[in-house]
Amino acid sequence: MTGVPPAGAVRRPLELFDISGRSAMVIGATGAFGSVASRTLAGAGARLTLAAGNAGKLADLGSELCSSGAKVVTVNRRHDSQEDAESMVEAAVDAFGGLDIVVIASGTNTVAPTVDYAVAAWDHVMQANLRGPWLVCRAAGRRLIDQGRGGKVVMVSSPRGVLGHPGGYSAYSPSKAGINLLTRTLACEWGPHGINVNAVAPTVFRSEVTRWMYTDEERAARARQAFLARIPLGRLAEPEDFIGALMFLVSRASDFCTGHVLYVDGGYMAG
Repeated sequence: MTGVPPAGAVRRPLELFDISGRSAMVIGATGAFGSVASRTLAGAGARLTLAAGNAGKLADLGSELCSSGAKVVTVNRRHDSQEDAESMVEAAVDAFGGLDIVVIASGTNTVAPTVDYAVAAWDHVMQANLRGPWLVCRAAGRRLIDQGRGGKVVMVSSPRGVLGHPGGYSAYSPSKAGINLLTRTLACEWGPHGINVNAVAPTVFRSEVTRWMYTDEERAARARQAFLARIPLGRLAEPEDFIGALMFLVSRASDFCTGHVLYVDGGYMAG
């Protein structure tokens, strides 16, 4: 071993990002990050298994991607149980003969002061953000290990997995801290099987939940100004900002990167 990369990788570096024909599963496919991931992977030629709880949005997304030439199957389930997680994996294997890429993009938040936070609401956030992803990783990991050809797992974290927040995030922040450690733990556990496990941690980006921050309303302008004071790049994120990071983490380009939380945050975590 000389430590020198194969000549082909040097001469044709973009081939490292080629995922055409790979079997990719996106959990939470109709959400803000999940829909970006689904369209990105479809555009890159992956064969897609899309899972989400919103049947109407899922059908629309599936039809859109199929009409663009992508190979797509849909699973109208949330990751609430072991059976749900296993059904998602089975759908991918049945449709495409195996599984190569897993993107877990589901998540939610309920904001309230801790002293007023309902236990049921806390449980719901932890289920959506941590327990459900663990169930999917468990089911998908079994398949990836059995296949014996490695794989890519990408989860979604947040700067709030590291930083506290004064605004009632006592469920969300711990759930994302759990995703950070789940990412690192699985990276250590599955590394010998050639499985890379990483996470993307976005800051505020345009979505149905945050769209109000992008308006000209006075309340939005104040909130935006306060937030931008922490963003060195001086703007809020757009969904397109995550395409490059995602393609890196699901492709051969990241073969020697695992256990990382990649902050796509305009520099928020730098200061």
